[in-house]
Amino acid sequence: MAELKHCPTCGEFFNYTGVREVCAKCQMDEEKMYETVYRFLRKRENRAANIDRIVEATGVSESLLHRWVRKGRLQPALFPNLGYPCDKCGALTNTGKLCAKCTDEIKQELNTHDAAVELREALKERDRATYYSQSDRKR
Repeated sequence: MAELKHCPTCGEFFNYTGVREVCAKCQMDEEKMYETVYRFLRKRENRAANIDRIVEATGVSESLLHRWVRKGRLQPALFPNLGYPCDKCGALTNTGKLCAKCTDEIKQELNTHDAAVELREALKERDRATYYSQSDRKR
């Protein structure tokens, strides 16, 4: 079922069906901009262009380029200097929500946490050991 939403680009109301994030007019404008960017990147000398160079040459917003890379419309395999910001540190990445550095940091923190939990459980187990006194042995 369609939902009435504000277009984040122009502010007009449109029926949001889960497919487009903007109204039909803005969608057409974005498609024209996409064609401009794609034509720019298809030229051999521009294939290695970075985000700043593409913004400068085409006039397309950086956030729109990031969205196209995130959705897979502009593929980093074909254009190696494209990416979108990591959700944690802001460095460019082209897979997932986090860059490789932040992913490794989180994995290391999880491993440290797991080791600490195991140590606590081992200490609790050791403290649960039953000790007998001399008077218990005589019985």
